[in-house]
Amino acid sequence: MAPDRLSATFAALADPTRRAILARLALGETSVSELAEPFDISLPAVSRHLKVLEGAGLIVRGREAQWRPCRLEPQALKGVDDWLEEYRRLWEQRLDRLEDYLRTLQASEEKTEKKSDGKNVRKK
Repeated sequence: MAPDRLSATFAALADPTRRAILARLALGETSVSELAEPFDISLPAVSRHLKVLEGAGLIVRGREAQWRPCRLEPQALKGVDDWLEEYRRLWEQRLDRLEDYLRTLQASEEKTEKKSDGKNVRKK
């Protein structure tokens, strides 16, 4: 995914109203007026949000007579997933190394406790 497309996708996803619209479209194709119902914003404002989503390639809008259906374009999120995969692998590696280090510390601490327990025991 080109950086400019990725930036457009993240910019589109940055707005909570647009994320809510995408969540609704994940349930299936619907009209602009149905998408606007749960929001306390005007139909033109919803239309502007849809333009941003469409520009980012996240949705596709159609025309069927008077009906203006919108549908999610899930393949557009594949680019984001691919980009995030690099960082996912990086953080998994770092967390694995941290886990190994913590195990080493715990093992060292247990050895130290065993040694000190043996020295502190008094015989009567």
